[in-house]
Amino acid sequence: MGTGNVSDQCTFNGIKLAGKVKVVDSFPDVRVKAVSSFPDVKVKKVSSFADDCGEWQFVDSFADFKIQYVDSFPDVEVAWVDSFPGLP
Repeated sequence: MGTGNVSDQCTFNGIKLAGKVKVVDSFPDVRVKAVSSFPDVKVKKVSSFADDCGEWQFVDSFADFKIQYVDSFPDVEVAWVDSFPGLP
């Protein structure tokens, strides 16, 4: 189910949902809600080489895109996983 905002190429509004991510309080590229079931993307936190869909490396600078955690009206719903990240 999810929001349906993520394309088959694992993008949202042209932003590839992989790579270096910075968490911000305002002006995000993507508003994210963490869910336990029916996500748009399954996300794995990695420490390096965040190249594939759903692999996110959290950084403080030089991010590929910025996210803001929200409780309502998200752009993308994610589920945190330890293995097999990507589109469900």
